[in-house]
Amino acid sequence: MNISTKIVPSPKFSDKALNDMFDYRLGRLRKSMLEQNISLSILVNPVSLRYAIDFDEYQLFQSHIPTCYLFVPAHGPLVMHGATRHTFPNVFEYRRPHFITPFDSGFDLSNSVKLLSNDVDNFVREYGHNKNIAIERVSSLISNSLQTLGYQISDAECLVEKAKVIKCDTEIKCIKHSIDVAEYGLKLMQENTFAGLTERQVWSILHQVNIANNGSWIEGHMLSSGPRTNPWLQEASERVIETGDMVSMDTDMIGPRGYMADISRSWVCGGGSGNSEQRKAYQHAYDELHFNIDAIKPGITFSELSRGAFQRKEAFISNRYPCVYHGAGLSDEYPKIYYQEDWARDGYDGIVEPNMVLCVESYSGEKGGEVGVKLEQMVLVTDTELEVLSHYPFEDNLIY
Repeated sequence: MNISTKIVPSPKFSDKALNDMFDYRLGRLRKSMLEQNISLSILVNPVSLRYAIDFDEYQLFQSHIPTCYLFVPAHGPLVMHGATRHTFPNVFEYRRPHFITPFDSGFDLSNSVKLLSNDVDNFVREYGHNKNIAIERVSSLISNSLQTLGYQISDAECLVEKAKVIKCDTEIKCIKHSIDVAEYGLKLMQENTFAGLTERQVWSILHQVNIANNGSWIEGHMLSSGPRTNPWLQEASERVIETGDMVSMDTDMIGPRGYMADISRSWVCGGGSGNSEQRKAYQHAYDELHFNIDAIKPGITFSELSRGAFQRKEAFISNRYPCVYHGAGLSDEYPKIYYQEDWARDGYDGIVEPNMVLCVESYSGEKGGEVGVKLEQMVLVTDTELEVLSHYPFEDNLIY
């Protein structure tokens, strides 16, 4: 399989536009901190680091072995620990980190924990206005150590997620570019879905397109075929695709500048109108998707969206997707809006606001069936309505 990958034209961002975006994101984070009276946030999550300072080094490695961390005070200088490059926006100082993982420091982390705690204490004494600090995903030993020094510890991830909800214009342009890249990858995948290829061979096309276009990674290998389309969330395998198989996929792509393109489509290998089970599942997913898109409007609550969501046919309820809607930006983001069947256990409320980007989900596969159809669109909420951001075509042959 020889795929020629082109470079998808990118928006031409001026240095000012990018710097304004970086300032906007940092400002949103600090606003979130001040609302909770947080003096210092310590960030280690690679997505949070990208949001705060556009940090893009070894991101997947950082996600499970956090060798780098960032001090973000509510007021004062940003200090980055462990970065190789020293040109990230709004960073005042670069320092060597105190390693806080067994990979870096062995099984006894006590010395590293003590040194890091002392660094935090000295930093807060100089730049903090209180001892309320927030930390992301680090060893509980660090939290315990800081608590013995009198610090009140909060979860910094909640602060970052709140900040990320509302996008500026440049962020939206970045998301649209990632979608353009993903839809080009989708086109190549569908055009090269041939009997005899494995699911992983077809899936690899999207990864190639993403990397060639300065993308980052893909969150999962979500492509399945034939009976593996039901139930959903089975990642691509070495199964050989056959003519007439339903092929369903979800991009989950972290693209250029770190922004996500989260689009799902399904098609029949070899084309055509498929069989009755395939058309039934496709029509149900298509109807649900468009009904739930039309329900979105600024000011509506999450609970109202859940209650007013498309009434799924009984045969498709048990294999439903984990949510009806979710946010997107640099990754899957807050909020996650559940189906009514799951609301009592997992649901939380909030309000849909302008400049939120939402993904509208649908998976339709009957319990015990061999066909599953995944469809998903990304939409931008505006002051008065919404803009559909993803434009890859649907399968007219599978719609009644």
